Amino acid sequence: MTAQLEHANYTVSDPAATADWMQKLFGWHIRWEGNAIAGGHSKHVGTDTHYVALYTPGDATKPKYTSYEVTGGLNHIAVVVDDLDATERAIKQHGFVTGNHADYEPGRRFYFHDDDGIEYEVVQYD
Repeated sequence: MTAQLEHANYTVSDPAATADWMQKLFGWHIRWEGNAIAGGHSKHVGTDTHYVALYTPGDATKPKYTSYEVTGGLNHIAVVVDDLDATERAIKQHGFVTGNHADYEPGRRFYFHDDDGIEYEVVQYD
């Protein structure tokens, strides 16, 4: 049996705000939300089979480094879409800035950062 990724869990400043734009831009839905460790709160947002757990301890601070320079850092989250151009338009309309566009075998991609500085890759496969 081959394993598949079910979810990723990472810290954001406002799980509700992050889940909101993910629902609008990626078509995802809330799977669960509730209290979490250390007096925090989590929202699980995604599809019926895969999701991200958005956690906040309530008083998270911004990191003082770039994740690409720290072992164990989160470098980016990637999502696959059916229409890269339409998704990019929606992301720009939301106010995020896209960049680092590339065509590569077997698809196309771009990146953007959310309000917490988390990098997302959006890819469409041919």
